[in-house]
Amino acid sequence: MSDSIKLSLEQKFNIRSFETQVKSMSHEQAQDFLVKLYEQMIVKDNMYQDFIRHQWGLDSPPSV
Repeated sequence: MSDSIKLSLEQKFNIRSFETQVKSMSHEQAQDFLVKLYEQMIVKDNMYQDFIRHQWGLDSPPSV
């Protein structure tokens, strides 16, 4: 993995903390959590796409 995509110590700690929280969830809680997490990932992707379209000027109608 390149240095630019390696996890920081804080990120590793957050992952470990998250792991501990997930292990204490019931099966139903974990499933509900995963669905909500996936929804948030899709929303984040949409936000990135909208931001890029805006920055590149692809969201405005072409000038004639």
